[in-house]
Amino acid sequence: MDAIRNTVLETWMTEHGYSSNSLADAVNRAVEQLTGHVGGLDGSSVRAWKAGRVAWPKSVSRRALEDVTGLPAVALGFVPRGRPSPTPAPPQQEEPDMKRRTLVGGIAAAAAAAAAPGTASPRRIGMSDVNRLNKRFAEIIASDHRHGGQLGIEQRAAALADEALNLQNAGSATQRVRSSLYASAAAFRSSAMWAAIDGRRYDVAKAHMREAQALAEMSGDQAIKFRIWSHAGTMYRHMGRPADACAANDVARNLHLTRRDPLFASLGLARQGAIHGTAQNRTGTHRAFEQAQDAMLRADPADYRPVWLLAFYDQAELDSLALSAYLSLGDYPTAEYHAHRCLSSLRPHMVRSRAITTTRLAHALLAQGAADAATATAMKVPTDAATRHARVSRMLQEFGAALRATAPGSTTAQTWTEHTTTWRMAA
Repeated sequence: MDAIRNTVLETWMTEHGYSSNSLADAVNRAVEQLTGHVGGLDGSSVRAWKAGRVAWPKSVSRRALEDVTGLPAVALGFVPRGRPSPTPAPPQQEEPDMKRRTLVGGIAAAAAAAAAPGTASPRRIGMSDVNRLNKRFAEIIASDHRHGGQLGIEQRAAALADEALNLQNAGSATQRVRSSLYASAAAFRSSAMWAAIDGRRYDVAKAHMREAQALAEMSGDQAIKFRIWSHAGTMYRHMGRPADACAANDVARNLHLTRRDPLFASLGLARQGAIHGTAQNRTGTHRAFEQAQDAMLRADPADYRPVWLLAFYDQAELDSLALSAYLSLGDYPTAEYHAHRCLSSLRPHMVRSRAITTTRLAHALLAQGAADAATATAMKVPTDAATRHARVSRMLQEFGAALRATAPGSTTAQTWTEHTTTWRMAA
């Protein structure tokens, strides 16, 4: 049987700017993060994937490719062994554009129906519809704090953003309701953006960011504008672009909302401190966290705030951001101090945050020469987070590499290797 060309993978590569050689390099690096050994793929390997000569890559290469793309192998056009090859279908990457075309068509149809004489009056859209969406938003927030970074969370949030937009054209509504619907759509899109950031799918996160920013402008909602620009700052920080991170975070911090509510000001300052840490600005880091702490103490707990802020920003999150900053600066005792403070006050639903903080604490301990304590700490990270959360997985891989470099051949290093083997078997 002739091989069926993998047009899905080809389209994804074109849209994301990958040649066969550059994708092979990216997958090889991801293999190294997974196994500790650089992968052996080259451009001809990827060309074999595209041509369909390799319909189902080997397990390590496949897992690494999924890490690079943020998509499961079947969504990239690969077919598991033993299954018949499907008839080539339109690439999944065209789906967002298809959704937008469908949405535009729906808007046009709704407008035409409203203008046609003699038709039935459109239904009335009210705040009850907005409240229903807000309940779904709370579910997305809760799911994010439990799991974080998952493609499924991103997809659900994006679908709910489309649902909020479709309501705009399903009937008549007051200006207040329309603004609230745009704010809901922006909130969902910003959650999709955050899930993509947390899963290290940065190209996708940028696309969500652009849509979220446009929706936020139409809503006029200061709180959701703050969330989107603050997320953008975090995204650029994770990408190692502190100048862009600072510029984006400054947009959030300059909204008048931060002058009215010290808690928003505190979050903006804490994230600025984390950015300064990435940029190796010690003075800026210390000053930003001092100001963030002061602003948090001035915040009135009785003031109304959106659910997304109340669900995560508190003293534990401030300490988590400080932990990240001082790790970047190489100030490991201070990082350890903030790690313990964070872990002692994290709320039970912050499962993802606990895994991240525990991993960072392990790094801080190892850098201070406490290899045994560091390894014991890293082993406390749950298997689910260690294998399925992109940020946690990468930090643990870096921890293993640092441990092997610090204590090569030691019993501690062997213990860690055996422990990570059980993780991979469970994944």
